[in-house]
Amino acid sequence: MSVLKTYGLETEDIFHPSKTWKIDGDHIYGTADGIDAVLQAVQLILSVERFEYPIYSTDYGMESSDLIGKSREYVSGDLQRRISETLAEDDRITGISNFDITFSGETATATFTVNTIFGNIENQEVTVQNG
Repeated sequence: MSVLKTYGLETEDIFHPSKTWKIDGDHIYGTADGIDAVLQAVQLILSVERFEYPIYSTDYGMESSDLIGKSREYVSGDLQRRISETLAEDDRITGISNFDITFSGETATATFTVNTIFGNIENQEVTVQNG
């Protein structure tokens, strides 16, 4: 048995601060922290189509474009999973709840609550539409 310390293999949970720049429309000003920072992160990650933009890592964004043209049953069954998996990439988010999906013509709208370590963020929405 080795008595030497092995660095980099600790399994402790390390909390990373959530402080970030605050985005308001086309402007960046000040900072956001806690639940405000998570809300901003949720809105950004859900608005980016995964694999579409090379500036983002392959773990960033949500795949939704391939849902266009699929049956309502398929979209209903898959959209909640996709949102959950997308948001699971952020360690401040513990899950989603109160998921509901409605259809209007060729548009599917999902509403849900994001559960975070800072509290819940209610009335979040993702829309997938044909065209």
